[in-house]
Amino acid sequence: MPSLFELTSYFLRLGATGFGGPIALVGYMQRDLVEDRRWFSAEDYKEGLALAQLAPGPLAAQLAIYLGWVQGRLLGATVVGLAFVVPSFFMVLALSVAYLRLGGMPWMQGMFYGVGAAVIGIIARSAWKLARGTMGKSRLLWVLFAVSALTTAVTETELVSLFLVAGAIGAVAAKPLPRVAAALLPWPLLLTGLHGPADGGTLWNIAWYFTQAGAMVFGSGLAIVPFLHGGVVGEFGWLTEQQFLDAVAVAMITPGPVVITVAFIGYLVAGPVGATLAAIATFLPCYLFVVGPAPVFRKYAGNVRIRGFVDGVTAATSGAIAGAAFVLGRRAVVDIPTALIALGALLALVYVKRASEPVLILVAAAIGLALRG
Repeated sequence: MPSLFELTSYFLRLGATGFGGPIALVGYMQRDLVEDRRWFSAEDYKEGLALAQLAPGPLAAQLAIYLGWVQGRLLGATVVGLAFVVPSFFMVLALSVAYLRLGGMPWMQGMFYGVGAAVIGIIARSAWKLARGTMGKSRLLWVLFAVSALTTAVTETELVSLFLVAGAIGAVAAKPLPRVAAALLPWPLLLTGLHGPADGGTLWNIAWYFTQAGAMVFGSGLAIVPFLHGGVVGEFGWLTEQQFLDAVAVAMITPGPVVITVAFIGYLVAGPVGATLAAIATFLPCYLFVVGPAPVFRKYAGNVRIRGFVDGVTAATSGAIAGAAFVLGRRAVVDIPTALIALGALLALVYVKRASEPVLILVAAAIGLALRG
């Protein structure tokens, strides 16, 4: 087991360099913390992944918080969670300032053209490693994986009910039930976004809306995007369609959790205060949903049926990740150049020892800028 300082340092680094969104990030954690460093057992990782998938909120951040809790309980969960989120928050904040001051970023779409394709290669590799590590030789788990992957690919959403059903099937398979039971700047600037200084009502709407986003959206961080679009563009009219697409692009070209896009949106609406408020409102519920049930979840994790439930949920989670990779790939791989970028990234990860994901992202970004910037 690592020291809290070692674990915090790892997540600080992952938050600063971990590209690819939630699917890739959970794959990095499995590779680095379970396979390479052996800081956590495969069972610890699977328990955290299952709890993160069942609780609403961003998948990668919740898994990080759980692993921090395993190491250092409440202090570990808090420090690790902050270390994971803070680097990308400040990167997005810097991009938000540039976006607002320069009137948009045409080059961002060029970078996203290349980065989005490379991310698909990273995600595909991570999804395969996660599936192979969690399914083992169990035919039942592979069936649950396939059903979840197909459902996610077809519906383009992650269904928490499917995870619960998969968990129940895994629990029963593990142990059949008895038959009978079958402030450095002037204050106004801190509140100034696209439409001038925000008032108290706008700040309240930001706080309440993003709290709902963090508390009610299940699945990976990408699952929050449709929810945000409905409120940010439709209900409140804070951003235009193009500005919302730019916000999603910012999340994809910066490392760390994809959900950090809420900080970019908050900044455009109400400046640095809006960015901070949106980030806190989104991540606080997911933090509470992990540290609250973690002790009980951990206490009974050794039970045969609970273990089977976790295996079933993990199989469904892995399938959903694979299905999400297909959905994202259909949007990011749109022509021959993007197909070649995605394939190149995948082959580099498979055949080049110690291939660096940040380097692949930078190369893909440069190619995207050259082609579309």
